[in-house]
Amino acid sequence: MDEIYLKRKIDGYLRSWKEDPNRKPLIVKGARQVGKTESILQFAADSYESVIYINFVEEPKYKLITENGYKTDDIIRNISRMDPSKRFIPGKTILIFDELQEYPEIATALKFFKIDGRFDVVCSGSLLGISYKRIESNSVGYKTDYNMHSMDFEEFLWAKGYGSAETGELLRHMETLQPFSEAMMSVYSDLFLDYSILGGMPAVVREYIEKGTFEGTLDIQRQLLNDYKEDIRKYAEGMDQTRILNVFEQIPVQLAKDNKKFQISKVAKGARFKDYRGCIEWLRDAGIINICYCLNFPELPLKGNYDDGKYKIYFFDTGLFVAMLDEEAQEDLRANKNLGVYKGALYENIVGEALTKCGCGLYYYKKEDSTLEEDFFVRTKESLVPVEVKANRGTAKSLRTLIKSERYPDIEFGIKLTAGNIGCSDGIYSFPYFCTFLLKEYLKRTEAEK
Repeated sequence: MDEIYLKRKIDGYLRSWKEDPNRKPLIVKGARQVGKTESILQFAADSYESVIYINFVEEPKYKLITENGYKTDDIIRNISRMDPSKRFIPGKTILIFDELQEYPEIATALKFFKIDGRFDVVCSGSLLGISYKRIESNSVGYKTDYNMHSMDFEEFLWAKGYGSAETGELLRHMETLQPFSEAMMSVYSDLFLDYSILGGMPAVVREYIEKGTFEGTLDIQRQLLNDYKEDIRKYAEGMDQTRILNVFEQIPVQLAKDNKKFQISKVAKGARFKDYRGCIEWLRDAGIINICYCLNFPELPLKGNYDDGKYKIYFFDTGLFVAMLDEEAQEDLRANKNLGVYKGALYENIVGEALTKCGCGLYYYKKEDSTLEEDFFVRTKESLVPVEVKANRGTAKSLRTLIKSERYPDIEFGIKLTAGNIGCSDGIYSFPYFCTFLLKEYLKRTEAEK
């Protein structure tokens, strides 16, 4: 491994997984090229004497390892026949089955590996969501799932040489509502803007870290977008391909509008909701988009309290969203750091992405008569917290209404994300965008202090 390894959050997860005496085979899911294989191989090399790596795309012959059945001994015998150099040392060996979407049948073997107990197993693959029903039914009860995303802002900070001390300091400022110094505001705002333009795809971030500039990053992003389109053509069955690609191409266009609700009718001439329904689910299951549903009413619980026909669609990685913009917007953004027409869309996308990455579902609210509108909602155990994303310094009228009106008893306070510093007035806590990745932890801590 000549190139730098980018530290990821999954690293710690994998170490604690290995320490668990009752660990089950692990399946790592996530969109393509978010760094799954790299992190798994790094962990395996550090933690095991023998690493058996099987990639079902690169070596389809390994699909034959189950021809005598799914028991551990049968599979190991077949692997050894195909490659006698692979060593199986009980208690010191990990098997990695990569590109699982090419051969979901192997999931049936996970039960037998768990019962056998001599070898650890990690599976991974992109677009797993698509064939996940098959994998689920083949291995139910005998596996653990881990969802991996592209790098979040904290992982980006790690890549830039920052550590847990800096993260702790950001969180401390949020908890004490102590504004950041001018120097801190400047440093983190610049880093965050770079992250917004680059996104969190490891290949893109690595290029930026190695060169110290944006040079070459757009080419990598465009190649990634082409790979995604290629996947859609390869894995989407039949007629749906064109529709899925249409939706994919439409996301930046629709996000740039004032009304960001995704409108199927705008995707293609005569397009109807029922024809496109599966396409949006397909992109979500492939890990390419995050769907933000419109709440029926701003109250708890969130699950089941939304209209699945009204939603906004965000890209899973803001950098790739930026790479889909037209040439002029690209230039403006990279050279002049000016976000133009896409400003609101970009910040909303990045907040949606950050909330998804810290494990929150995405919900918004818009009253039928448009008198009340809120970008996102997150929840603590006790209360519902509206989150407003401000591209400019504007007032947060809807946020004030939600907090003050007796119609919304579940809402006690709100959060506003802006380009400005930390502040608080009338139950509205303002934080800079670059703090978004800490929101969940912040809410957990403030609730614990209550």
